Amino acid sequence: MTEVLFVVTGADHWTLADGTQHPTGFWAEELIEPYRVFTDAGFRLTFATPGGRSPVVDEASLAPDAAGGEDRSDELRRTLTELKPVLDSPAVLEDVRAEDYDLVFVPGGHGPMEDLAVSEPFGRLLAEFMAAGKLVSVVCHAPAALLPARGADGGWLFDGYRMTGFTNEEETQAGLAEKAPWLLEDRLRESGARFDAGPAWESHVVVDRSLYTGQNPASSRAVAQRVVEATKS
Repeated sequence: MTEVLFVVTGADHWTLADGTQHPTGFWAEELIEPYRVFTDAGFRLTFATPGGRSPVVDEASLAPDAAGGEDRSDELRRTLTELKPVLDSPAVLEDVRAEDYDLVFVPGGHGPMEDLAVSEPFGRLLAEFMAAGKLVSVVCHAPAALLPARGADGGWLFDGYRMTGFTNEEETQAGLAEKAPWLLEDRLRESGARFDAGPAWESHVVVDRSLYTGQNPASSRAVAQRVVEATKS
């Protein structure tokens, strides 16, 4: 059975450039759609968060206009209610071992920009996954979680990799670009990523070696499907 380490942000806010805290967490669609794809494929998932904190959903992701209507919003809420027992008792990220898993997946929301982006323990864990040739997948703002992954020489492990993530254009249209302490696309490019931006808000998946990235919420199902395909090839 394929073992998935499903790493979720433990942050409930994102600290903006002026020091104020913007409420956030994980984005519902980006957790739920990959969860469904992986479980339908027969994968076994272990949820983990920094410090073992119970993750919180970004309530904005459940608003009907963001979710795709009242029915979709209700559907997402029902699924989160079903998942509450496992989300309320995640594994402690700092205690997990890469050798116990076949791949790691990280959903977005602005939360990873707050905690996973600066998590040295997660950076070391990613380095172990990469050294073993195991698949790493992230979607939307979750490529921020790749930033602390460093090699023995201190260089970024994903330098030169093609990848995508939430774009500057999308952040601007979402209304947070001017308030952000840093923009994901900018930081990835500055770090050495070969950033590949698709049309705003449309599904876009980029694969480079063992790294699978999705651009935005609309890419959540597609990137998870590509991961499943890769495990069966």
